[in-house]
Amino acid sequence: MGKIHLLHFADLHIGVENYGRLDPRTGVNQRVLDFLLRLDEVVDYAIEHEADLVVFAGDAYKTRDPNPTYQRAFARRIKRLTDADIPILLLVGNHDLPTMPQRASSVDIFHTLDVPNVTVGRTEQVHRIETRRGPVQVATVPYPVRQRLLVHEDYQGLPIEELDRALQRIVTENVRSMAAQLDPEIPAVLVAHLTVSDAVFGSERSVMIGRDAVILRSALADPAWDYVALGHIHKHQSLNDDGYPPIVYSGSLERIDFGEEKEPKGFCWVELARGETTWQFVEVNARRFVTIEADVRGAEDPLAALERAIAARDVRDAVVRVILRLEAEQEPLLRDRQIRALLKEAAFVGGIGREVERTARVRLGNLAPEEMTPRQLLERYLDAKKTPPERKKALLACAEEIWGDA
Repeated sequence: MGKIHLLHFADLHIGVENYGRLDPRTGVNQRVLDFLLRLDEVVDYAIEHEADLVVFAGDAYKTRDPNPTYQRAFARRIKRLTDADIPILLLVGNHDLPTMPQRASSVDIFHTLDVPNVTVGRTEQVHRIETRRGPVQVATVPYPVRQRLLVHEDYQGLPIEELDRALQRIVTENVRSMAAQLDPEIPAVLVAHLTVSDAVFGSERSVMIGRDAVILRSALADPAWDYVALGHIHKHQSLNDDGYPPIVYSGSLERIDFGEEKEPKGFCWVELARGETTWQFVEVNARRFVTIEADVRGAEDPLAALERAIAARDVRDAVVRVILRLEAEQEPLLRDRQIRALLKEAAFVGGIGREVERTARVRLGNLAPEEMTPRQLLERYLDAKKTPPERKKALLACAEEIWGDA
């Protein structure tokens, strides 16, 4: 049996509308379309490269109760994979979970309808999935929910810190239990939606629901697994360096805000084999976010200076924000309408910030100007201008001569 081609992606978050406007052709926010286009890239790649298995590591939607239009859009793309005879595993993430355990998650419909080639990871268990290149063992760890501990009397009344430690212990024990169930001759993948120690956060905290219990990386670094596919943290990263197995956050497919401006977005293409798995990150064409910082202080024509700063950057079809540094007297020369006109090629203007340098007024203490001597007034003026001490002394001496002649 040759290596099994596995595609790992996560954190789709269909429904994010930050920095978008309604698309009149589809009736859907343009940013929602961005996220769906990224999913199209994943599906196209899987079909074109003959993937044997697709693993989605959780968070299909932004909210726990997505609207039917978003659900239909997601289902259509899953159907494209299954029609191509590519099995897919859908893990339940924190954004997929209902507020009450008795309710269905946002992806349970695939399990209820028993959709062919679709496996839903609703509980911690090992699934055996048949692919065209052979079987794969996939262990699923959906997002660990602290509230489920509270139905047991032993955990009621405990502080959150102790509940987190208990949850960490339970998840770790369950992962080890699933590892013990594996057939050592068949490739094994662990798919989990959680926060792992040593991981670097991205912008997921801006859309995060609730507080996380952190699972130790050592709990996942078991060579019984051939690949650990993680979801939940939006920044793509590998946590096990050159160790085995690879422990990888694929990251999200699309940028949410400017905190992810410089982060590549994409998915992982995995060559899966028992004891010798390799993988690579494949970048997608995510919407670019561009920050333009322009210092126009001292410019005779601040609008022209800003235009040059914008021309130096590629803003076409990007979400753009401008941060201006200017002097108080330049403020009336830079209107929002003029700045937006310079950014007409951008998809969306995410903000125009101004850092205005204002000259501080000299404090005269309890004295009115008419109560001060010419020397006192001149001293205050030179202090306000931050005149060097030697020059201040020379100027005061010259002033004394002028006042003496007068």
